[in-house]
Amino acid sequence: MKSLHLKAGRDKSLKRRHPWIFSGAVEKVDGAPARGETVLVKSAGQPIAVAAWSPQSQICARVWSFDCSVFVDEKFFKEKINRAVALRASLPAFHHSNALRLVHGESDGLPGLIVDRYADVLVAQFLSAGAEKWREEILNSLVEITGCEAIFERSDAEVRALEGLQPRTGFARGNREAKRCPIVEYGLHYRVDVEAGQKTGFFLDQRENRQRVRALAAGREVLDAFCYTGGFSVAALAGGATQVTAVDSSAAALEVAKENLAANAMDGSKISLEQADVFAYQRLLRDRGKRFGLVVLDPPKFAPTAAQAKNAARAYKDINLLALRLLKPGGLLATFSCSGGVPAELFQSIVAGAAADAGVDAKIIERFGAAADHPVALQFPEGDYLKGLLLLRA
Repeated sequence: MKSLHLKAGRDKSLKRRHPWIFSGAVEKVDGAPARGETVLVKSAGQPIAVAAWSPQSQICARVWSFDCSVFVDEKFFKEKINRAVALRASLPAFHHSNALRLVHGESDGLPGLIVDRYADVLVAQFLSAGAEKWREEILNSLVEITGCEAIFERSDAEVRALEGLQPRTGFARGNREAKRCPIVEYGLHYRVDVEAGQKTGFFLDQRENRQRVRALAAGREVLDAFCYTGGFSVAALAGGATQVTAVDSSAAALEVAKENLAANAMDGSKISLEQADVFAYQRLLRDRGKRFGLVVLDPPKFAPTAAQAKNAARAYKDINLLALRLLKPGGLLATFSCSGGVPAELFQSIVAGAAADAGVDAKIIERFGAAADHPVALQFPEGDYLKGLLLLRA
């Protein structure tokens, strides 16, 4: 095994078991390991981890194991995936939905690998050089462990370019119609476009938050901003919302939203699906004097990294300021950020600034995070990307 040697004093994060090694921490590399090849990480000449080499990325190595006696092979991945799948089978959500995240990258000890299950179809993302190197072995293990014969690959995230990898989509195993994969979540039916939908087709991380909105919606008029395929809208109607206005800029997403409403035999007169820029539509609603009892803000990722946080902060402030002004007194705002570059403290500060500028008094009554099938390893805080607040307007 080729070796990667760290500079003096640059092993602190690894000693805390953080799985990333940045290029600036590397003193030298013995030999010329290929992209994705397994290397032995050494500090002061002593082995401290086994990692996957990624020469084109600033994160030049991702740790497979801190046990240096581990041999990375197909058996290694089979054991890791088995453990991850077993964890999901132990969760309460396993009994309420046939759609779960089975592998969550670094937090499952498999950096760069994401696997979601939608009924009998798996969707896999290979987002790191190491995951790409072991792609075939990983796919074999997924079929064997889950029994799913169809695996659709969505390795089209921008992060692959940072690893020197080209995007790739399509069936990696099996083949079947997967543009409208039917799933069930807490008794509600959804259609998931795993082939072209955002991320892997559906926001599984919001499962419990949809259920919470369902519980809060009774008797309220709801605005579902950035509604995508209507997950929160369907949940709100199921919970007894009097009326829902669902807004998204994507015509394709709204078509799936219509199918989701039909799949649940929802009263179409209680929902208005609007294709529009959400920022502009919020202003239109404000100018019309419209008010809501519950607003859900679940925007796309404005800041993938901390470098984009400043621009993202302005966008988050604008949408939250408008949402707070659209709330009736006693109304609720469920506001979210999935931006890894915006930590929870900053997000709360942004929303607080929005409330101040809106001239609105509000208080936090709950906090939201990702569902339990998206665990966050204690040593990997970057995995805690989804954060949310439930605000009550005075």
